[in-house]
Amino acid sequence: MSDLSIVRAAAAAATEVDFDTIVIGAGQAGLSAGYHLRRAGLRFVLLDSDDEIGASWLKRWDSLRLFTPAKYNALPGMAFPGDPYALAGKNDVASYFKEYVRRFELPVRLRVHVRSLHREAGQFVLTTSQGVLTARSVIVATGANQRPHVPSFTSSLAPDIVQMHSSEYRSAAQIPAGRVLVVGAGNSGAQIALELAAAGREVILSGRDTGTLPRRLLGRDIYDWLWPTLMRPTVDSCLGRRLMNGRLFSGDPLVGMTPRVFDVPRLSRAGRTTAAENGHPLLDDGRVLHDLAAIVWCTGFRPDFSWIELPLLGLDGYPVHRRGVAIDAPGLAFLGMRFQYRMGSALLGGVGEDAEHVTAAIEAHVQGQVPAPVRR
Repeated sequence: MSDLSIVRAAAAAATEVDFDTIVIGAGQAGLSAGYHLRRAGLRFVLLDSDDEIGASWLKRWDSLRLFTPAKYNALPGMAFPGDPYALAGKNDVASYFKEYVRRFELPVRLRVHVRSLHREAGQFVLTTSQGVLTARSVIVATGANQRPHVPSFTSSLAPDIVQMHSSEYRSAAQIPAGRVLVVGAGNSGAQIALELAAAGREVILSGRDTGTLPRRLLGRDIYDWLWPTLMRPTVDSCLGRRLMNGRLFSGDPLVGMTPRVFDVPRLSRAGRTTAAENGHPLLDDGRVLHDLAAIVWCTGFRPDFSWIELPLLGLDGYPVHRRGVAIDAPGLAFLGMRFQYRMGSALLGGVGEDAEHVTAAIEAHVQGQVPAPVRR
């Protein structure tokens, strides 16, 4: 019997679904959904493929600092600890997640890989590494950083150049001695380039200028001014469309890093890296970079919903949805996607509003009600 036949047989044999709702992912989006599902009294579980709560943050580079201050990092119902204007590190975020799960008694199952999701006989069927699960509804909360993206020409570069994506970078100790090219001049690329230069590497930071924002403005943290801009315009408003146009896969402005920050020994700036020429990176000004020991690709992520066996993806690879609720698959919703509804939808402090809306729609579906209209 094929794997698909086994799945269908198991689903058909079930007299009752296992859960009202299954949440896939236990990062900031999944935990926010869990908070509201707990309050709604639904039977739910959060599935996560990692070994521990907060692992997606713990895997990031050691010196990472959030560019949003603590007061803007809170998930629903629980303030982020510490000084309101402190910039948290990755361990701080992971510890916060662990405490969040404990405080709200969220049912998280770790080391569960969801291999496929389809719909059958009016319910959702999930094939996982620990068996088949069924639910009346599903919230996909796999976040914004799903599949590391690198340019297609990376395979044409010389094999003696060490290459890694920023998701694999932990510290300068991973990088061999010699000249390093950091591709991507957003916040991640800038932080990593500065760290490598401080560790004594000769670094070239390649990428278009994404702009800069001061850490403080008129005596206040920049996010005291910026947060309303992130959380007020919606994707379907005129202002929201203007602000978000063309920024789905582009870098955000550097926060607290003026051009003078990069005026340090061993660090230089360059334009975009566009291709490979005879095994070496080619810049947009025609220069070919020789004698590189390593390249760190800070080139972002792309969506990966290929495991969902439902016809709901748009041309950009993201699901067709209305404020996170799938249009053509009742009972299915998404959470934590970049620009899902507002500019801050994927941020720690921004995902909560979307979670409240999505879980309300899910609760209505489970109870057989007609969901409320989407707020504009």
